Order: sequence, then structure tokens, then C-alpha cells
Amino acid sequence: MSIHFSDCSTMPPAGSASAIVGRTVEGHHLLHIEGYSRIKEDKATGNFIRSCRFIGGDRHWRIDYYPNGKTAIYAEFISIFLVLDDRDTFPFQARARFSLLDQDGIPVPSHTRTTSLCTFSDNRMLGLGNGHGPHGFYDFIRKDLLEKSEHLNDDCFKIRCDVIIPKEVHTEDRAATPALNPVPVPPSDLSRHLGNLLDAKDGADVTFQVAGETFCAHKCVLAARSPVFKAQFFGAMTKQGTDTEVIRVDDMEAEAFEALLSFLYTDTLPEFPGERQSAMNQHLLVAADKYNLERLKQICEDNLCKHIETGTAATILTLAEQHNSHILKKVCTQFLSSPSALKEMVETDGFEHLAKSCPSVLKELISKFSTST
Repeated sequence: MSIHFSDCSTMPPAGSASAIVGRTVEGHHLLHIEGYSRIKEDKATGNFIRSCRFIGGDRHWRIDYYPNGKTAIYAEFISIFLVLDDRDTFPFQARARFSLLDQDGIPVPSHTRTTSLCTFSDNRMLGLGNGHGPHGFYDFIRKDLLEKSEHLNDDCFKIRCDVIIPKEVHTEDRAATPALNPVPVPPSDLSRHLGNLLDAKDGADVTFQVAGETFCAHKCVLAARSPVFKAQFFGAMTKQGTDTEVIRVDDMEAEAFEALLSFLYTDTLPEFPGERQSAMNQHLLVAADKYNLERLKQICEDNLCKHIETGTAATILTLAEQHNSHILKKVCTQFLSSPSALKEMVETDGFEHLAKSCPSVLKELISKFSTST
């Protein structure tokens, strides 16, 4: 097993065309992980491998790679962080951008993430927060997602780290340069256009019947978002026709399916009333698992972690077990580690469902409770 680090290459600074110029100094470093499985077996959660020293933006850095997450909450993820390796350094600000690379060495957009602007000083970072630390990411990529992807090849993959250091804003004399008027570029509105397409139903070629309601959609959009829909609509054994296909969905509420379609077209979820928030996220977690929508599943997991209480803990724990949501299961288990919370949960309707559907989970809870007492 080995981890290789390439030489850092400095990229040319980017400048503005106006008279007031904000410049950045950038550099990048390649992290080659070879023998991914062996490294994962050898390093427990919280243990990391530190890279060799490299230069980025006139500073010295190292990368900390956690193959099994930095903390127990993120044990299902790879964690990665940028560490300053200079002494006696005045405070300065920088960003780190981590990118999973495909087999052609191109950053994968869905797994490219940039930290907030943060302050580094004397081999320490000031203002480190919780969760997503500003110097890196506790949840850079789920291990199971990486292992199922084409980006892990022969037990190897690559991560690129870009170091971005803003320089002071200054004024330049550009009397000899013709004035350039900056062109305002609006933010992307692709999701709005796709949302309008869903609402207008123009060119829709599939109809879903869900709990007495009808929803029209476009096969190509659904197939692009979900590998399950892609196999259903365009698989090798699928017969292509010109008529609009009608599909009956018997295992979802109409409101949940409507929210699912909205997410597939716009990558966002609608707002749900307070009393429906937890229930809808439970329904959508099931749908996300069914249609292999990893991002939607993580959104639902995150939302449900915020709605765990004695009245919902048993139901959410059951869902977490049935749909392989390890982080959600861990949070539920931690919540129920309190004897009072466990006692109140036993008296809820969800407890009976948990006992019938997941007896091993209930046995595990009881065992932990007995050990703690």
C-alpha cells in the first residue's frame, strides 16, 4: 500500500480587468492513493496518513488523509484536511479546494468542494468550527460510494488539492490600457428552467399514477438523475415506443412523489410544514434508497438527525437500519442511550414496529443499556 504525492505546480495568478485588482496565488498538489482497501483496513477511525511537505502559494503544506473518517460520526466517509507546515508565520487567509479525479485526471464536479476562507498562522488554524471544518471536510466522500464508482480503479484513486491564497487588493496604473466594462454574469438558472419544464409538462413522455393522482415527467431527465430510472426506461431489455408510458407507483404518497420529482428536476426540496417535515423526510429517504439518489438520501439523513425525539426515534431507527443509513442509526442510538429517552420510546407506536422489523437492533439497544447500567 502506498500514498504518492506529486510535485506542486504553481498556477498563474488571476487578475481583474478593472483598475482595482484583487489577485490570488494558487498552487495544487496531487494525492495518489494506491492500495485503498489495505490502507482502510490498517487505519482505524481517527487515524490519518500525513503527506510529504509541498509548496502552494509560497507556503509549505501537508495533507491529512483519514481513510475511515476523522470521528466516529463520519466513520462511513473519507475525511481530508489541509495543514499549514510553516513556523513563525503571520496570520493569513486561504481556501482549499479538494477534487476527486476521474480516470482521465479531470475533477469530478459532484465531488469537488472548496472550503470557506479561513485564517492560518504558525502551523495552527484559527477559528476551527465543528462539522465541516474550514480547513477540509469530514465527509469528503462516502466510502461505499467511492467503492462502487468507476473512479476507484485497481484499488487506486486520486485527489487534487488546490491552495488558493488571496493577495491584498491594490490599484494599478492602466492609463495606456483601454477601459473594459465588466460583464455581469447572472447565476445559473438551469434548475428554474427544468422546474418550469416539469410544471408545463411540455414533451412529457411518462405518466406516474400515485395514490389517485397523476404526474407527468420526462424519461430523459429522470434517467439522467437516477440509474434506476435509466435502467427502467433505456435498459437493454426495454422496448422503445412512441406512446406515453404509464407507470403505477403503489409504495409512495402522492405528496412525497411530487417532492421527489421536484428534486429530480431542480436538485432542491420544497418546504414542508413543521408537523410534516419529519414524515416527508422519512418517505423521501425510502424513495432515495429505491431510486439510488445518494444526494437526496444524505439530505434526508441530515434533516432527520435534527428531528430525532422520543416520538420519532423508533421509526427513524427502523428506517436507518432498513436502508443502510449508518450515520442516522448512530445518532438515533446515541439519543436512546439515555435511560429516560429509551423508556419513553418503548411507549410509542414506533417501538412495536421496531421490535418486529429489526429485532437485532432492539437487542443491541438493550445490551448497551444493560452494560451502561
